[in-house]
Amino acid sequence: MTEQKNIVVIGGGITGLSTAYYLQKQIKDQGLPYQVRVLEASNHLGGMIHTEQKDGFTIERGPDSLLARKKSVFRLIEEVGMEDHIVPVSTGKSYVLAKGKLNEIPHGSYMGIPTQVSPFLFSGLFSPLGKLRAAGDFVKKPSKPNGDQSLGNFFRYRLGDEVVENLIEPLLSGIYSGDIDQLSLMATFPNFYELEQKHGSIMKGLKQTVPKKKKSDKKPSVFRTLDTGLSSLVDAVHSKLDEGTVQLNTAVDHIEKKEEGYHLLLSSGEVEYADSVVITTPHYRVQRMLTQYDFMAPLGDMPATSVANVALAFDQSAIQKDIDGSGFLVSRNSDYRITACTWTHKKWPHTTPKGKALLRAYVGKPNDQEVVSLSDEEIEEIVLNDLNKTMNITKPPEFSVITRWRNSRAQYTVGHKERMEHIEQSLRDKLPGVYLAGASYHGLGVPDCIDQGEEAVQRVLQYLSS
Repeated sequence: MTEQKNIVVIGGGITGLSTAYYLQKQIKDQGLPYQVRVLEASNHLGGMIHTEQKDGFTIERGPDSLLARKKSVFRLIEEVGMEDHIVPVSTGKSYVLAKGKLNEIPHGSYMGIPTQVSPFLFSGLFSPLGKLRAAGDFVKKPSKPNGDQSLGNFFRYRLGDEVVENLIEPLLSGIYSGDIDQLSLMATFPNFYELEQKHGSIMKGLKQTVPKKKKSDKKPSVFRTLDTGLSSLVDAVHSKLDEGTVQLNTAVDHIEKKEEGYHLLLSSGEVEYADSVVITTPHYRVQRMLTQYDFMAPLGDMPATSVANVALAFDQSAIQKDIDGSGFLVSRNSDYRITACTWTHKKWPHTTPKGKALLRAYVGKPNDQEVVSLSDEEIEEIVLNDLNKTMNITKPPEFSVITRWRNSRAQYTVGHKERMEHIEQSLRDKLPGVYLAGASYHGLGVPDCIDQGEEAVQRVLQYLSS
């Protein structure tokens, strides 16, 4: 009889839960003598996914949407029986706040890059000189191959400062909450580099590769969510795990390699044994668990930014100047402390009772991190002051929900991909059977985290069977 093997997943966010789910599924399908445990340091599951129900409002304190083109999350939603709760964005219009006013994002732009000439030419986001400079993408030589560079450097070279600062930077900073002049091109959007190298121009490349839509085609929604809140996905995945799989309030302080496997020293002083370990916690916590290994040092040096999510509930009558759309991003050059605002009641009508309005704003620019540490009252005042520059809100909010996510956004700075390759190769050599997965490593979004969990499952099973 084959001896039972123990797999420990450290971290109960969506990466850890999806890893455990797919591990248990494969174990049952293949009849393997393996046991899976999930150790979560806090008293709740889901990581940054956190839905709050309050006075009839559905408030997402973390991510509120899922990219429709990334299929792994929708596959998981179907597997746990939640597919009937998927809803698309209700309105497609979104804006950038630049030059003191809201400008609609030009139709046909892909991640801020023009694929159609006419909407770009008529956009108020750019001066005539800025538009002319962006056209330089058609004639500029491709970047030198075989080397990383910052997103800012790449897009400035191809499209100029105006397009970067008024459109691309707000969009990409909204995803990574970082400085695009520090973020790695190859770790975030290598597809743009590949388009440039192959077609000599990213606009030409997008025009040839993005599917053309007929005028009669209804514009598909880029984003989806669950009408029960994204925490319901966490709960559904948890409910599919074997009883006793998850242990809350259990932090791992240290991991030691032994002849027969790994010893995990818990904060309680107990020791957990594992034949294989998948670590899904933030990078700085991983480095602390494995401080005895010099090759893990880059994770300790890896920067992370903090953000605050500010949800404000109003009676609809309080907003005298409402806007038709899902929200706006703020350009780097604007004199605002908020970085974006979602008109949640319009983007996701199911979140808000009839006759009410729900706004969700963000603060915490890379050069304004101290704002996250201000009091709730101070943050609310800053947000309302900025919103009133465009909206004319005449009454105070009925309530606010402010969530601070400290050091939550790992920064994939230039060279990130190479650093991760070195760390993961060193893990294979020195700590076989230990794997990393999660937002600090190969993608921040919910689907990216699920993808990494699925990949970790295959690596664990391959290792244990070898």
